[in-house]
Amino acid sequence: MPLATLGRAARETVSGLPRAFWWLWTSTLVNRLGAFVATFMALYLTLDRGYSAFYAGVVASLYGLGGVVSSIGAGVMTDRLGRRPTLLVAQSATAVFVALLGFMHHPAAIAVVAFLVGMASNASRPAVQAMMADIVRPEDRVRAFSLNYWAINLGFAVSSTAAGFIAEYSYLAGFLIEAAMTAVCAVVVFLRLPESRPVVRHSTEPVDDVGLRTVLRDGRFMSVVGLSFLVALIFQQGALGLPVAMGEAGFTPADYGLAIALNGVLIVVLQIPVTRFIQDRDPRRLLVASSLLAGYGLGLTAFAGSVGLFALTVCVWTMGEMINAPTQTGLVVRLSPAHGRGRYQGMYTLSWSVAALVAPLMSGFVIDRFGAEWLWGSCALVGTVAAVGYAVLMRRLPKEGAAAGTVVREEPAAAGVTDASVHP
Repeated sequence: MPLATLGRAARETVSGLPRAFWWLWTSTLVNRLGAFVATFMALYLTLDRGYSAFYAGVVASLYGLGGVVSSIGAGVMTDRLGRRPTLLVAQSATAVFVALLGFMHHPAAIAVVAFLVGMASNASRPAVQAMMADIVRPEDRVRAFSLNYWAINLGFAVSSTAAGFIAEYSYLAGFLIEAAMTAVCAVVVFLRLPESRPVVRHSTEPVDDVGLRTVLRDGRFMSVVGLSFLVALIFQQGALGLPVAMGEAGFTPADYGLAIALNGVLIVVLQIPVTRFIQDRDPRRLLVASSLLAGYGLGLTAFAGSVGLFALTVCVWTMGEMINAPTQTGLVVRLSPAHGRGRYQGMYTLSWSVAALVAPLMSGFVIDRFGAEWLWGSCALVGTVAAVGYAVLMRRLPKEGAAAGTVVREEPAAAGVTDASVHP
């Protein structure tokens, strides 16, 4: 493809989005560029502190449990207090707890603070996703979510590489750098991001009636949450089951590193072109296709006998990941009332947090009891179930905005957004 065509495609992908979105995007990128702790936590605890691998696993589980706990609470805060206050609290608390974690020495103290870090860092997700839905026009949401997902992966790719060099110098430096960069995100939110929570114009029922019970009684949405959990279980196996299976097959950690590195490289290189391809396509077909690519991409791992074939399977399920992430997030927004987006996004975030807790148990149990081939077969089966679920669930998908039920100032971005068009 000529450079001029590529340049035009890139401009079309990023054009037309409001300034507030780009400040939020910048905050996300800076946050992920400084995400060192999660990368080297296990090495820090085992090599630097001398704790056992079991203890490192316990701390990792507590970190994940913190994310589970905060998902719902942060969603409620996002709706009640607003997107901006929730982001400020979450990012400020994350900066404090990450810095504190670097100075902890007692195993109980490390475990407690790791739980707090997981809780605080995960609390920003419902607010970010709700704010993005508020400030971006419905027809641009898939594109916006794709760009945000691209920023997350670009930041993670850079931070993962930098974490190794920083750890060689000082683990404490990694904690402090992450805390400082998270604090920068909080400053960006404070100075540049206006509050975007929709304002009710007229309503047939009080806004507060959209509570957690409302979310739990929303059968269609909870079905999406369940399907999201199944897809998340599959994607988790790229980081959990795949290295174990490759190790048992005689491959080295370097071999796994080469194979899995394609995941990040492909997302950084192809996410924007893929976004242009999927932007105006039927979300039902996209979610069905992404579920099958994820399930059978991991399923094909059962037949891989070389690093090249493992890398090929990574390419297949990564394509499913690139399609699924923005499409799924856009579907969640589509099914959420504008004044209840925080709670709905919190429940959606919970599905991924719970999957992160269940997936390690699932992969370990299946591989130990039955062998890796059964794990990959299970991934194919789960992907098939998710694909069928999406096909059935989305037969009569409501039109954009129909889930809100009330008329609110839902789209401040619709009339040519500037920062002043969403109330500060």
